[in-house]
Amino acid sequence: MPPGKGISETPSADHVRRYLEAYEQRYRLPVRRPNTVTGVDRDPEGDGFRVVTDQGSWSARVVISATGTWGRPFWPRYPGMATFRGHQLHTQHYRRADDFQGARVLVVGGGNSAAQITADLAGRHDGTVTWLTLRPPRYLPDDVDGRALFDIATRAVRNPDPAQKGVASLGDIVAVPTVRAARDRGLLNAQPMFDRLTSTGVAWDDPPRRLDADVMIWCTGFRPDIPHLAALGLTRHHGHPATDSNLPTRSVDHGMGVRRRL
Repeated sequence: MPPGKGISETPSADHVRRYLEAYEQRYRLPVRRPNTVTGVDRDPEGDGFRVVTDQGSWSARVVISATGTWGRPFWPRYPGMATFRGHQLHTQHYRRADDFQGARVLVVGGGNSAAQITADLAGRHDGTVTWLTLRPPRYLPDDVDGRALFDIATRAVRNPDPAQKGVASLGDIVAVPTVRAARDRGLLNAQPMFDRLTSTGVAWDDPPRRLDADVMIWCTGFRPDIPHLAALGLTRHHGHPATDSNLPTRSVDHGMGVRRRL
């Protein structure tokens, strides 16, 4: 993505929109909008698929579901969640550190979002911030950036050899500049995960202790957002659509008919 005026690390929504518009124009992509897909099923008049939208139906030999996961935040279940009197939100709804001025905030999760939100809060608000993880945070080497991760993931997809270590072997957290700065200043000190929530915060059983909080931010990831594929009855593996071992983006149920990209 080309740089924009005033952009340092994170591009604005408007910058991303302009970039995507230019991309469509450059490659003359026949994008149709607004179209909301309500379902995908077998084409009753052919051997492909029928894509049903609020603007009519389409027939297709191949369907690529590039819907991502942002629409389905994952909320874990912990004892006492319903009793906590503070505010609970998910990564999906975090906007800025200024929204939590003076609050005692707990950030839950061991990935990029948790590290970045903790760094943001630690550097820009006057309350207390506590980071909680299931295991000690694993940072990727500082010289590993998005392009390096993309190259590693691409090689893993094209050559799915179990003997080759993929992205996950390097770590869980990309040391972007804000995270690196907060880490080097000693602001990213994760504590072990709690055992339960209380009305005023969280508690550990061994050894017994409590921590009060006003806000809990659950940085616990997302799940595939594909309700439109329900009619296909895709085989599931641990809750995810099962894919071909030789081509991890292809459904095991429909061969070349359905490709999934999440």
